[in-house]
Amino acid sequence: MKVLVTGGAGYIGSHVVRQLDQAGHDIVVFDNLSTGYRWAVTAGDLVEGDLADEGAIEALFSAHDFDAVLHFAAHIVVPESVSNPLKYYSNNTRNTLNLLKAVEKHRVPYMVFSSTAAVYGMPDQQVLTEDLPLAPINPYGASKMMSERMIMDLSAASSLKHVILRYFNVAGANPDGLLGQATPDATHLIKVACECVTGQREGMSVFGTDYDTRDGTCVRDYIHVEDLAKAHVMALDYMAGGGDSKVLNCGYGRGFTVREVIDVVKRLSGKDFPVTETGRRAGDPEALMADNTRIREVLGWVPDYDDLETIVRTALDWEAVWLKKKAAGSD
Repeated sequence: MKVLVTGGAGYIGSHVVRQLDQAGHDIVVFDNLSTGYRWAVTAGDLVEGDLADEGAIEALFSAHDFDAVLHFAAHIVVPESVSNPLKYYSNNTRNTLNLLKAVEKHRVPYMVFSSTAAVYGMPDQQVLTEDLPLAPINPYGASKMMSERMIMDLSAASSLKHVILRYFNVAGANPDGLLGQATPDATHLIKVACECVTGQREGMSVFGTDYDTRDGTCVRDYIHVEDLAKAHVMALDYMAGGGDSKVLNCGYGRGFTVREVIDVVKRLSGKDFPVTETGRRAGDPEALMADNTRIREVLGWVPDYDDLETIVRTALDWEAVWLKKKAAGSD
């Protein structure tokens, strides 16, 4: 298929682009390179542009006959969304609307959307199904929820089919060291801990040690980025094979505490680093894990990297590669 990947120069998008290429798809990446990198686009053509520019979107769709759009381009930092909500509603929600206008006008048949477990908010249960009510507690989650609704409504009013993938905690890197998380000022736990190992940070904080969990810290469901990328490629195959529109959780269905993750990073790296334990952050649920029954049944998805040590090891290996790229001035 001829596939447009928005945000394909970013962390998750770049891994998906590589797997799409391996599957034989023809790829065009559209990215403003605000947090992505040219070197991360390992296949297809890179078109530099912004989804806020409707003229650029129209030119892109007029130049290509796309069979599918995979939409990753978004801001993703929860605390920033709270302090600067309009930035998130502009870049995430409005720009999705701009993209959907082109999808509708050019009658693109398939769309895969990068969503998040943040749309669930603070649910009462720890293992989450796709049918739970959506109640995001921050502008990031709300911006994604709004985008989901627009996609669903357009699908209901047209021939568009969609698969919405709700990510849990994405981590790790390509095992060959070709790609990894290079997001500036990343806030993800495993990335932050790995940066402590390599001296890019002096230390890190743990927010909340009095949760009702096995060691008092939050529990999260960590999914390797390659397994997540695999789900996107399978979603395309599913729709092309006649599958109906679906919403699917992307996680392993089990979780690890913050302390457990930090301990694994220290053990595998052989390095210690300062960890400051402090109070809870507002809006942090004590435990979030994916019920992944549906993605297994609908796509036949089976993870290849469902192992915390593998996730951490690939993340640690990537940091060494990333330090060399930064020293070389790679853009």
